[in-house]
Amino acid sequence: MRKSILSIAAAAALFVTANQASAQIKIPQASSTAKIEQTVGIKTVTLQYQRPNSNGRVVFGELVPFNQVWRTGANSLPIITFQEQVLLGGKEVPAGTYGILTIPKKGEWTIILSKNTEQWGAYTYKQEEDLLRFEATAKTISDKVETFSMNFDDVHASGANLVLSWENTAVTIPLVVDQKAEIIASIEEGMKGEKKPYLQAAQYYLKNNLDLKKATEWISEADNGNTKAPHIKYWKAKIQLAAGDKAGAIKTAQEGAEMAKAGKNEEYVKLNTQVINEAK
Repeated sequence: MRKSILSIAAAAALFVTANQASAQIKIPQASSTAKIEQTVGIKTVTLQYQRPNSNGRVVFGELVPFNQVWRTGANSLPIITFQEQVLLGGKEVPAGTYGILTIPKKGEWTIILSKNTEQWGAYTYKQEEDLLRFEATAKTISDKVETFSMNFDDVHASGANLVLSWENTAVTIPLVVDQKAEIIASIEEGMKGEKKPYLQAAQYYLKNNLDLKKATEWISEADNGNTKAPHIKYWKAKIQLAAGDKAGAIKTAQEGAEMAKAGKNEEYVKLNTQVINEAK
């Protein structure tokens, strides 16, 4: 009797163990998950979405019907987070987290930002939960995209493009940020400190077509006593050239090229030489 009880207990333990092992098995998702953290200017845009494959199916017009709200991928909605107010598709979007839905159409898509970030698919979509919507051009591309893709392209200091692509269709949505006031305030605050950001401030003013007089003053301070930093000479020459001082730019760049040669820094030999040629 005791042996029977022990056998039953052992079998039960094996059954539980087998079920636990089974519960722990991981299998690939039909649609993979992607998460992107993209720096735009001085802030980060975060995007998480699902990536279905076409698997030989006709996507737009069949798998994804035209003129109907689409979840934009698979499973849950794509979720996008902005750390600051931005312009997306020319529309003001406050800082926050939003769901992305779309209405694919031939030649044009409606892009929807939803305040509801919890919904699965578009089955419970309610237009009253929209933050906003706008139109974006859909273009035909020659190279087929097997796996649905959302990515940031043409990233620069004041914006980027959010590109949606699948099959032979791509939709580009411009993203614009305006961080100028915040960066200038940061520069001004930095100038109050003991270690002043002369070089970074001068570079920012040059790149953003701001006050070249200030940029010249700051880069001159950065270059004061400089005997070993050809990159400072390079930026000083660039600013002088932008301000119309060609002779000064040539002289500074020549100093930078000589400095770079002495330090065996071929990159700044080349860059300073480029400024000399531009100024001639």
